[in-house]
Amino acid sequence: MAAAGQRRPSLRAAAPVPLLLLMIVVSFGKAMASKGNDLRYLLLLPFLATWWFLIRFSFSDRSREVSQAAAAGGAPAWTTELQQHVAYFDTDNDGIVTYSETEAGLRRIGLGAVAATAAATLINGVIGPKTRPDNATTSRMDIYIENIQKGIHGSDTGSYDAQGRFVQAKFDEIFVKYAKAEPNALSGTELEEMRHANRGSNDYSGWAASKAEWDMLYSLAKDKDGFLQKDTARAVYDGSLFVTLAQKNGGSSGGN
Repeated sequence: MAAAGQRRPSLRAAAPVPLLLLMIVVSFGKAMASKGNDLRYLLLLPFLATWWFLIRFSFSDRSREVSQAAAAGGAPAWTTELQQHVAYFDTDNDGIVTYSETEAGLRRIGLGAVAATAAATLINGVIGPKTRPDNATTSRMDIYIENIQKGIHGSDTGSYDAQGRFVQAKFDEIFVKYAKAEPNALSGTELEEMRHANRGSNDYSGWAASKAEWDMLYSLAKDKDGFLQKDTARAVYDGSLFVTLAQKNGGSSGGN
């Protein structure tokens, strides 16, 4: 990603560089050939250099837009609720959530140091590789927000669709089916019942992810009577709950 206030060189501006490399290496190759070396192998060097250079500057349009937004000092305009959910942790607004950003964000919303470290390791370790573009050069644990829909796990409620958009009907269904003691709230027992009902066959990773998410949400956001209110649960889907929890704990509001 380009640093703030800097501009990435364009392909057009960079075009003379491979030609210059070609001229230098060919001249070097001729000199070496006169000493008995095989010019055919030496002439491979400029093509390798050109290949590297083009790969270095070949980024997707979307990645370039994210970089430009960060360079301009503004946050990318994320369009899905899942992107907005994750963007809370992107404190430098570069479109990438690093392990350290996740860990710091979890501590802001109320997790202790040990729990935040463990959760961040799991979250970035699992989701990072799934969202990583093919041409990425950053850590495999970095989460790319533009691809966050690729990190959706099974055995969930279906409240996010395949693109990461919020599905109101699926969310409402949670409370219609499982909110028995209170019409617009879930107890810890009712949350467990809901999670078990959503389990896919042999989807062990989905079971674990669902349990970790709902247990964390319940522990951080339940009310004084031990209920997770519907409005509170709704706010987690677009990340606005994270801002509320951070402010409650005296922390910053995170990214965006």
